[in-house]
Amino acid sequence: MTTRAKIAFQGELGANSHEACLVGRPDFEPTPYPTFEDAFEAVKSGGCALAMIPVDNSIAGRVADVHHLLASSGLRIVGEYFKPIHFQLMANPGTRLEDVRSVISMPFAAGQCRRVLRQLGVSVEPAGDTALSAKMLAAKPDPSRAAIAPALAAELYGLHILKRDIEDEAHNTTRFVVMTADRDPPRPPADTPCVTSFTFRVRNISAALYKALGGFATNSVNMTKLESYMENGAFTATFFYAEVDGRPEDPPLARALEELAFFSDHVEVLGVFPADPFREDGCG
Repeated sequence: MTTRAKIAFQGELGANSHEACLVGRPDFEPTPYPTFEDAFEAVKSGGCALAMIPVDNSIAGRVADVHHLLASSGLRIVGEYFKPIHFQLMANPGTRLEDVRSVISMPFAAGQCRRVLRQLGVSVEPAGDTALSAKMLAAKPDPSRAAIAPALAAELYGLHILKRDIEDEAHNTTRFVVMTADRDPPRPPADTPCVTSFTFRVRNISAALYKALGGFATNSVNMTKLESYMENGAFTATFFYAEVDGRPEDPPLARALEELAFFSDHVEVLGVFPADPFREDGCG
């Protein structure tokens, strides 16, 4: 019997991250961890080969402070996966929709289902994870309570779906990145459209950020993401997480990164990975 390599994710079995592992990396065994830090550590220690980490949602924006965690994890990004998000309102068998008075939900998920929650006039009880909401309800049945979670959670915890696909927007999508402990993972084939992700901190000089980013414009490099975050509580030194189309060895990107380094005191490439086809097929 062959044992599959493991892929770590944050949350309980049945979470969106669990579903992302099943579809995005079907050859790996999904393995849950309570926190992102625990999932990263499982990869660094060799307990898991990869980690599936959510970074952005098309409605709610970036996921917590995950960009800061990506930079400090010591891992490298080797892939991405865009997952359409569908939330189900579920309850214990026999519960009627009209009897529900409160809903257990991860706040991040409840924020993506505001319209239905307002229509139902229910209160929201916070939980740390979508699938945990379902697990809690299954452990303590209550005909006045429901939970918001993916369909997989209802299947795993024996709950009944009262209302399907309650997310506010049809375009609701979460982007995940796949991470490895390999500090120099193999690059994708040369003919594969790629994304390069990196962090940088500009020097403390006038207009440093403007000058640092100028090379991307003059070299026609498409920057698809730029996020700022603080490190170590410092208000004077802001780090940035960025993603651009292309590979560092491509002449236009190589020139842009060289100019970036001139105006920065820290530049670190976190990954060069294939662009998910969703970028072309699903972003319209």
